Amino acid sequence: LILNKQIMKTKKRNQFLNSCAFLICLFISSFAIAQDKSDLKVGVFEFESETIDYGTINKDEDGNRTFVFVNKGNAPILISNIKSSCGCTVPSFSKTPILPGESGEIKVKYATSRVGSFSKTITVLSNSDQPQKQLKIKGKVLKPNES
Repeated sequence: LILNKQIMKTKKRNQFLNSCAFLICLFISSFAIAQDKSDLKVGVFEFESETIDYGTINKDEDGNRTFVFVNKGNAPILISNIKSSCGCTVPSFSKTPILPGESGEIKVKYATSRVGSFSKTITVLSNSDQPQKQLKIKGKVLKPNES
């Protein structure tokens, strides 16, 4: 009986020590992963504005606008593609990398021949910390007799 109690105590102590060792390893690996991420080289978009509001404009008025951003990361940003939620919105962008600290532009042309309110999404695909960044445009195009 005494031997059984000692065996049980030893098993419980070993389980406790194993649990402690597991938690320590988990903590150390979490710290190592966090440390590795801070050393990771990645570009970071910082846009002046992520939404462009055209406001109320007249039909066939200039639909060109520009999103301006700075690369706040520590690696170049390379935009691979930009998709718009509608064929009425045509984005254009530079194919050259935007180096850390440099600024870049994404130009958008909305077809102002379409009358009425609009809200469109532009999805920027890149190698940045946000591989799919969403930008928005919105506004209202007036009928010719509304102005």
